[in-house]
Amino acid sequence: MSDKENKIYDIIVLGGGPAGMNAALYAKRGNADVVIIDTSTLGGQPVNYLEIENYLGFASIEGWELAEKFEHHIDKFNIPKFMMEEIKETDLVSDIKTIKTLKGEYKARTVIIATGASAAKLGIKGELEHIGKGVSYCAVCDGAFYRDKTVAVVGGGNAAVEEACYLTKFAKKVYIIHRRDELRADKIVQERAFKNEKIEFVFDTVPLEINPNENGCVGSVKIQNVKTKEIKDLSVDGVFPYIGFVPNVQGFSGQMMQDEKGFIKVDETMRTSTMGVFAAGDVRVTPLRQVITAVADGAIAGVSAVKYVEEIKTAPAQAGI
Repeated sequence: MSDKENKIYDIIVLGGGPAGMNAALYAKRGNADVVIIDTSTLGGQPVNYLEIENYLGFASIEGWELAEKFEHHIDKFNIPKFMMEEIKETDLVSDIKTIKTLKGEYKARTVIIATGASAAKLGIKGELEHIGKGVSYCAVCDGAFYRDKTVAVVGGGNAAVEEACYLTKFAKKVYIIHRRDELRADKIVQERAFKNEKIEFVFDTVPLEINPNENGCVGSVKIQNVKTKEIKDLSVDGVFPYIGFVPNVQGFSGQMMQDEKGFIKVDETMRTSTMGVFAAGDVRVTPLRQVITAVADGAIAGVSAVKYVEEIKTAPAQAGI
């Protein structure tokens, strides 16, 4: 067994997004032995956003740039980071927590779950079959492929409307399909979209099916008006769903209390129902999923985890460690 597998960290942070990075930063400042493990690369959701306009201190900043600033900050504290580690198995219930990945085994006295959330699927016929062939969940990643083409964005929140505006940089026309008769996005975001001549709104409507063209890529989306029940085909070259998020809890779901959608329940200190396990950011039950709230969650989780570690170290008999 390697030294890494024998080592018991104070804190393992699962997730290298804003919540995870700030949790690790605060834990390290609390003199805890902390490590970050992520199944992907560092940065989290911000790297998928072209522009962030609601992070305090930056009137406007590109998502990747903000994520890069976060990384440079934590690098000053020499926090170990193990990226691209696929999780095989976890034990978060025992006194010593264990995270097994394809590359090794990690142990810690406490774990902060900051694995974030992923774009929710529409759940309609043709969606999964056309991922990478016209269906995308990241306008920043794939928008340039739709130059002078027609695309549809599904959703009515900030993410949907902001990404629709971004897509107009490339596409000749962008439909925003929304099941309600008004958008849920912030007013300033709505106003920007309403002024954009390339955007056409399709309200009171839901997508039913994504159909292929002669090349096997997206050719149209079948939609239905929820009030009139009218069904028709909308010719598009791409579909971008932005209908919310699902928590990234694969590998440890069921080891703490979660809501009906799988989001982790926490108290005001970010403590979960499982002793020694905390959760922060988009993966938890929260009324707002933004970079700034994720960062704040991470700070609270980091401080709370440090306090927990200090308590069990001073009272090992009671803690069973």
